[in-house]
Amino acid sequence: MTPPGEATGHGSTLAEKVLARAAGLDRVVPGQIVDGAVDLAMMHEQGAQTVLPFHQMGAEKVWDPDRVVIALDHWVPASTEGAAVLHRILRKFAAEVGLPHFYDVGNHGICHQILAENGWVVPGDLAVGTDSHTNMLGAMGAVATGVGPTEMAAVLALGRLWLKVPPTIRVRVKGSLGRGVTAKDLVLRVLREVRTTGAQYRAVEYSGPTIEQLSMPERFTICNMTTEMGAKTGMVAPDSTTFDYLAKIAKHPMHPLQPDADARYERTIDLDVDGMPPMVACPYSPDNVRPLPEVAREHIRVDQAFLGSCTNARIEDLREGAALIRGQRIAPGVRMIVSPASTPIFEQCLREGIIETFTDAGAVFTNSSCSACFGGNMGILAPDEVCASSSNRNFPGRMGPKEARIYLMSPGAVVASAIRGEITDPRELL
Repeated sequence: MTPPGEATGHGSTLAEKVLARAAGLDRVVPGQIVDGAVDLAMMHEQGAQTVLPFHQMGAEKVWDPDRVVIALDHWVPASTEGAAVLHRILRKFAAEVGLPHFYDVGNHGICHQILAENGWVVPGDLAVGTDSHTNMLGAMGAVATGVGPTEMAAVLALGRLWLKVPPTIRVRVKGSLGRGVTAKDLVLRVLREVRTTGAQYRAVEYSGPTIEQLSMPERFTICNMTTEMGAKTGMVAPDSTTFDYLAKIAKHPMHPLQPDADARYERTIDLDVDGMPPMVACPYSPDNVRPLPEVAREHIRVDQAFLGSCTNARIEDLREGAALIRGQRIAPGVRMIVSPASTPIFEQCLREGIIETFTDAGAVFTNSSCSACFGGNMGILAPDEVCASSSNRNFPGRMGPKEARIYLMSPGAVVASAIRGEITDPRELL
């Protein structure tokens, strides 16, 4: 492992390559301030806070309506008067400035999944969104990052973003993920190493034989949780997996870039996942990570199980959960909520009988939304309750009261815990 602060090589990392392209420069270095051309801007409900500063700066038109996506995802349909007002602000703004790509109620889903499954972000892009987990789209070989409402207002008006080039932490992974061990377990293992502050304003670049074997959904999962490391973006260099995924859905031309062989990294972390067990992040931090079998021995009772979120609510995750729960019943006293990441995923679950499988077992299958993840809509916990969750954060108050305890784990582990009624190693049910 390269110690923190000890750089390698003299070439450029993937993040530096993408930002140099966005800024129209041959090369950029960490710490350099650049003015980059944005390829894709995304807003969800928080984007309603962008409308006022957009008008206050004198803007009347969006720089490129075809490069802006609005998606309702946190409160769908609106569950409070405040949410309804946010939705109305965004609908009115989209109509006034002519934004055609609006994913409204009925064609909705978690904003990051909508961008991913519709090809809105492609290799080489600089993409920004009004949500911190926009990092997920870095799995495309793009710099994807969250921005605030005022920054987004400037992006909408000018199509450009001022930012500082981040140093890059390289995470190289080798070995094979065992049966019942997933990409979620891998990123939790990385979080145990990096911690929640270890990648502040850094890019995290994943590479190595294990990463190359991951599917796009698995890459989305690991890039998604670089947010919990404090990272500016998480990235995987594009390859045949990326290109095959985007072949029929890419909305605009790709600009695939690769890191240089002698790229200069701030730190390199080498991991071997051979023999790695499932992992779990215990309360109250995503980096409080322990081997799941060790935690399972403590027989921690579960009140709620949540299979959803932008981290793990794709069709592959729901199929994994359905395969475990088919013919089983959720333990008495446990509530299980299953929320697909998008309307197309919901429809796919309907076609495959996945919805029926979960509801037959006693689960609640909801429409596609952020759902219980953020503690502002359905699935809020009581102060003394425990939730087994496939989401990305377990800070105090994340699902409601600060006393509630959230354990982060893979979809399979969530389902196994719902069946047993306590934190459970999913391999016991395979």
